[in-house]
Amino acid sequence: MKKFTVDRIEGDKAVLICENGTDAVFERSALPKSIKEGDVLRFDNGSCYLNAEETERRRQKIQKLMSSLFEEK
Repeated sequence: MKKFTVDRIEGDKAVLICENGTDAVFERSALPKSIKEGDVLRFDNGSCYLNAEETERRRQKIQKLMSSLFEEK
């Protein structure tokens, strides 16, 4: 099973970044319909799934980091 992050969506294509740092371009029609930038996808046995738990965990981590950068001292 490999994990990818949606880097960007360009028309009918999506650019994904693999957990090993390589990138790949996929037709959006081959991916879950509701994907958006930052979503984590997993590929398992030829199927692609949105990993909502990992996506939310990463979003919370990023939000926490951003908050600590911009808080007043």
